[in-house]
Amino acid sequence: MENPSFKRKISSTSIRDAKLPKIKGFAPLAQMPVREFLERYRTIGFQASQLWKAAQVIRKMQKEDATIFLTFTSNMVSSGLREVFAHLCKERQIDCIVTSTGSIEEDCMKAKSPFVLGSFDVDDAQLKANGMNRIGNIFVKDEQYAEFEKQHLAFMEKMYRQSGGKICMSQYVHELGKTINDENSFVYWCAKNNIPVFLPGPLDGAMGDHFYYFNQRHWQKPFVVDAAEELKRFYDIVLGAEKAGGIILGGGIAKHHLIGAAILRNGLDYAVYISTGTEYDGSLSGARPREAVSWNKLKKEENSSFVEADATLVFPLLAAIMQRNKK
Repeated sequence: MENPSFKRKISSTSIRDAKLPKIKGFAPLAQMPVREFLERYRTIGFQASQLWKAAQVIRKMQKEDATIFLTFTSNMVSSGLREVFAHLCKERQIDCIVTSTGSIEEDCMKAKSPFVLGSFDVDDAQLKANGMNRIGNIFVKDEQYAEFEKQHLAFMEKMYRQSGGKICMSQYVHELGKTINDENSFVYWCAKNNIPVFLPGPLDGAMGDHFYYFNQRHWQKPFVVDAAEELKRFYDIVLGAEKAGGIILGGGIAKHHLIGAAILRNGLDYAVYISTGTEYDGSLSGARPREAVSWNKLKKEENSSFVEADATLVFPLLAAIMQRNKK
């Protein structure tokens, strides 16, 4: 008996007749320029082809001189992506950053002493006994947090007096960046190049603890975070951009703060998402660009790319492309 599976009657040729690229790999050569290397990703398939598309979308952002927003979660700064972000900010490849409070904390901590590479498989009870904390396979000592608390509380006292007890977080982070003496710090370069950094969840993490303890001592006139002013500054940039592009690493509040604000301008013009999140639990973190189109967060799905990958694997390649595009 013959297998009838592949003897089906063809009822449409709409895809067959389309001029689709052939799947083809390449011989990776040691001296191959990064632009050519990534260009060859186009026909590999799977996420390699999505990464190639992401590079094309970023190229369009730059060609159109779009205002480029970079959003990322704090674990990105825990990793070596911190130095990648710092270099992009140094070269003014980014116009605005949206992130979480942990990014600021860990950038400041690393300016004093490095985090170390451990293992995903280390016994966590042993880590605790050693006075260390896990971020995946990255380890941080208790004393690094203690030292940051000491430094940050002293900075808070200064800013409390200077601001009269009320300040928005983007201004706060700008002033904090001026105190950092480390060219591997993205906060340092953002302050130097006037790149605003917005924290939609300003009191999460250790900095939130510090505000609590600080205001315990200043209960008669507490240090107030001016959320209304922060929102005005951010929305003015989003709505004032002639063209707006988002490079969104991970998800969470940083991602939504940008694309949520973009609704008021009928969506971002361009978007690149890099995430390992799933869309099937309805989470914002796993939502694809097509979901953003339904909300008016993104104008057209074709001007976007979703790369399902760990950002530490793929974003350094895109960052290299960004600099070559600019040149």
